[in-house]
Amino acid sequence: MSADAITDAHLHLWDLSASDYAWMDGTPQLRRDGTWDQVGPRLASLGATRVVLVQADDTPSDTSHLLRTAELIEHGSGAVPAMRADVVAWLPLESPHLVEHLLGDAQFLRRVVGVRHLVHEEPDAGFLERPAVAQCLAMIARAGLVLDISDAYERHMGQVARLARTHPGLTVVLDHLGKPPLGDAFAMRHWEQALAPIAEQENTVAKLSGLATSGDGSLEQAVEVALALFGPGRLMFGSDWPIAPEPFDVDSGTSHLLERIRQQSPADQAQILHGTAERVYRRAGEGSPPD
Repeated sequence: MSADAITDAHLHLWDLSASDYAWMDGTPQLRRDGTWDQVGPRLASLGATRVVLVQADDTPSDTSHLLRTAELIEHGSGAVPAMRADVVAWLPLESPHLVEHLLGDAQFLRRVVGVRHLVHEEPDAGFLERPAVAQCLAMIARAGLVLDISDAYERHMGQVARLARTHPGLTVVLDHLGKPPLGDAFAMRHWEQALAPIAEQENTVAKLSGLATSGDGSLEQAVEVALALFGPGRLMFGSDWPIAPEPFDVDSGTSHLLERIRQQSPADQAQILHGTAERVYRRAGEGSPPD
């Protein structure tokens, strides 16, 4: 793989006819379809050779849309070359029997590399620690899939570390670094204190993603803290498209972040831009990549 190759480990593509996406009621600027044709050419020009499509609604229809789209991406689309496309899917985590059934479905799992639930939309902050959910997480770990934690606001940060300790065989991926409150010095210190116990768990990984919409300040401190706590081998780059300061604009959400990542050594850049994702996001039954 080229040293300049990029895996976009956090890309949203949605079809408003496929699911409700009720959370968009508060962000009407995002309430239009986000398609591969809109973003694929720019990602390819940046060097993307792989994308991870991340669920944006807790519905089977959203996941089905992503699985269909991933297949199209892998076959190539117009001027965009074919590239690997995987899915972080939604599963009904309160229904162990349904989860067991889906994890036994080879067709469903063909491009699934992880699972996510919009925990920040749940009234119960302890959702991921409910007994039925814990049972499902154990099954997900045995299947070799990872758990993404979406927008782990303050109420979830402690829970992420507990989950990692409770499920040592499960890789827990913290999306968007847990949304650091950029520009608020006091809150940033609190965020760093909450992030450290998560990083202490060896089965945790964090995404450098979504920072362009995380507070109102420079991303420099957040990246420095992430590098110090996790190291490049446990960090992944993600565009978080189309959620960016300028919705549906790849560059507005990634340009400063990519500039900062490219200040690292070539080896560290390679880890963040594609190496970590290669190790973490593996399809069920897929072995570890060669060293």
